[in-house]
Amino acid sequence: MSRSTIIYTAGICLSLLLYGCGGSGEQRSGGSSNPAAINIDLKEMKHIGTVSDRYQSYNVEMVEVVGGKFWKPYKLMDSLPSAESASGYDISQNNDEMYRKVPEINLADKRLLNLAKGLSPAYVRVSGTWANATYFQDNDKPAAKPPAGYVNVLTRNQWKGVVDFIKATDSELVTSFAVSNGVRDEQGVWTPVNAQKLVNYTKSLGGSVAAAELFNEPNIPAAGGEMNKDYSLANFAKDQEAFRNWAKKEVPNMLTVGPGGIGEGLPGVSIEGFANGVTFFSTEGMLMTEPKPTFEVFSYHYYGAASMRMMQSGPFSIKAENALAPEWLTKTDKVAEFYRGLRDKHQPGKPMWITETAEAAAGGDPFAATYLDCFRYLYQLGSLAKRDVKVVMHNTLAASEYSLIDQDTHLPKPNYWAAFFWAKLMGTEVYEAGESKPGVYLFAHNTKGKEGGITLLVINTNEKETDVHIPADAQQYTLTSTEIQGTEVQLNGKVLKLTETDELPAVSGQPIKAGDAKLPALSISFITFENVAKK
Repeated sequence: MSRSTIIYTAGICLSLLLYGCGGSGEQRSGGSSNPAAINIDLKEMKHIGTVSDRYQSYNVEMVEVVGGKFWKPYKLMDSLPSAESASGYDISQNNDEMYRKVPEINLADKRLLNLAKGLSPAYVRVSGTWANATYFQDNDKPAAKPPAGYVNVLTRNQWKGVVDFIKATDSELVTSFAVSNGVRDEQGVWTPVNAQKLVNYTKSLGGSVAAAELFNEPNIPAAGGEMNKDYSLANFAKDQEAFRNWAKKEVPNMLTVGPGGIGEGLPGVSIEGFANGVTFFSTEGMLMTEPKPTFEVFSYHYYGAASMRMMQSGPFSIKAENALAPEWLTKTDKVAEFYRGLRDKHQPGKPMWITETAEAAAGGDPFAATYLDCFRYLYQLGSLAKRDVKVVMHNTLAASEYSLIDQDTHLPKPNYWAAFFWAKLMGTEVYEAGESKPGVYLFAHNTKGKEGGITLLVINTNEKETDVHIPADAQQYTLTSTEIQGTEVQLNGKVLKLTETDELPAVSGQPIKAGDAKLPALSISFITFENVAKK
């Protein structure tokens, strides 16, 4: 153990000592009010919005369902991909420096199911680049080779696994459809020949598609393969019209979602230079082309950086030492405001969803799998709820470094525990939490399942403890780690882990009295209050 780790751990234990570094459960007495403390005033918290009851949601990549090449783990790399390899990236997924073959995910795995249930209710989006050119084989035979105009094959058995998972986890299904050459008519316009079969089979299993984008990231239309290299904004508009007409007639209860673009809104960053020789459309261009697309839900994708697989420097990269900087955390706010402006201009009044997001594009950086990224994960959820975003879908549940659950072991990563406590405690009603101080972020929601309750989320990114004045008796759930880039997370000083039978642990807060509280350095605290007269 390094000297810095010893100092960091000692500091956490000292802060937690007031209620027991090992989680003793004893109440501590409230102290006198400290003028330097952050003052929490429950009575002055104004109601500012409402999010979906499935606000925190997640993705299962189509490539996981069908099996195929996905981002190669850093632990399997002898070195990072060469600059030449990264600069030649064309979204073909044939780059062996970046990808490895992954087997089909077992969505019936007990451990995976138990962890997913801990995040319910949620939307589960099954999509991603591979979905753009995936043929649905509507019979019970083993997977055949993809027909002309497709790249991948999805079997009935694989899709049944998805529908069964949705049912078992109290989730709702979000997806996208094939848009490659195999589904196009003689004029090159999208047809539902593949989508209709998938929807019909889903219904036959007792399932349904709650919402769908026509295709994944249409502002990079070549992604996925087998797409006309001259695909234009005019093609996009005609495709969306065909999709909308089909959905209205054949799947009237399915929300149409879009446009689902990616890579805009960050000053000094343009995705046009991200992929070599690939056509890129602006979201505004997609929304202005005739016939103008309309959606029931306005969507976009957000990544604040590309992973070090793709970029090791520059404005579209992030290093671990900067992962707690306000400039990094608040990037998501700037992009949300950018897309909200487009929504208000072109699709006013439509709910806004982020249908894909994570620490960094291209599988995430190594620190995405550590406690360090929990701060970004929860800041993003807290901040976007205040910015009229109704649903946030994390990418992914269980694939690559940025996943919530380890791809190989199906054990929870640190971000899983962040997600778990959000799902357990944070309700749908959003409040203005009040003034804070540099490096400390406050968010407030109603307490989930507790009428009259308020949960305050306090994210302390500083390397020193912070003083908070608690106005009433409460329950405290404080997350820490002995190493900032560690893979273990502690709740009130006790390591969180599954039981021997792969069940989620029983968790409870630490009772605290009204008064001054010292929250540890580099900690995340959920503080729940009862019987607060709020909406």
